[in-house]
Amino acid sequence: MKDKPPKRPRDPAQLAKLMIDIASGEVEGRDLVPKQSSNRRAGGVKGGAARAKALDPQTRREIARKAATARWEKKRP
Repeated sequence: MKDKPPKRPRDPAQLAKLMIDIASGEVEGRDLVPKQSSNRRAGGVKGGAARAKALDPQTRREIARKAATARWEKKRP
């Protein structure tokens, strides 16, 4: 079984020392960075578009109306 890369320390002082060690070349920094499957951003970038595509027009209209009302309520004194 492949060994897991070491975790980054939670303590700010230890993390700062690790960053200095990586910058100076004493520690290989690539082992500490999580690998992504591609060069694009992961996570919520496509979430809203996928959700809107899955909703029917009536539901999407109701959600938009509710959001607009909430925005206008903030602007009223």
